[in-house]
Amino acid sequence: MIKEILRGVFRKPLVGTTNLSNRISWVEEQLKVIPKGLRILDAGAGEQQYRKFCDHLDYVSQDIAEYDGKGDEGLQTQVWDYGKLDIVSDITEIPELDNSFDAILCTEVLEHVTDPAKVFGEFSRLLKPGGVLLLTAPFCSLTHFAPYHYSTGFSRYYYKYHLEFNKLRLIEITPNGNYFEYLAQEIHRLPDVKKIYLSKSGLGIVYLLASRILLHLLRNLSLRDKSSHELLCFGYHIRAIKNKS
Repeated sequence: MIKEILRGVFRKPLVGTTNLSNRISWVEEQLKVIPKGLRILDAGAGEQQYRKFCDHLDYVSQDIAEYDGKGDEGLQTQVWDYGKLDIVSDITEIPELDNSFDAILCTEVLEHVTDPAKVFGEFSRLLKPGGVLLLTAPFCSLTHFAPYHYSTGFSRYYYKYHLEFNKLRLIEITPNGNYFEYLAQEIHRLPDVKKIYLSKSGLGIVYLLASRILLHLLRNLSLRDKSSHELLCFGYHIRAIKNKS
């Protein structure tokens, strides 16, 4: 009996691991329903990971293309490949005519923009009336892609204000994760953070046991959660439509 309990404790639960997979699934589903042949801008496209979901669309990629993967502090990717971008520019000054796009995709970009409020105005300018904006960004984030990390995250109230101000009608705002999932994510991240900022030695059996117990607790709490996303979550998935008048 005791052995079974210990096996359960040391088995790492999946709580706190779905931030990226939830986001990719949501973006894929949203892109699938955009009618064939429409023109879409992938703003802040980075490595263009969502291009593969846009084969049925007229895909245009844009990025400032200055990040090299190394950075100067915080969490970095070490390697980064933009591939062949269609547009290299500041995201608030994209060299395209007004009403140029049927849809705009912008995912995990706002925190890397010096003045993110301007982005909504630029997207409104570029979208055709009735065009769709698909956007994700963190609610809370650690320093990453530095020095190109200017905001830690954005609340639902931020989106509601800036979308409405720029004539973009909010259709969907879906939280990704919740308070307990976010805490679990950071527990999973602890060994990597320790390698960067503390000694290289392992965390030991005490940490392993304590972390597993906490993860199991957070999993149980997350399963019973009702609305803790309003306090903290990974981020929000946004779908908005440009007003026709």
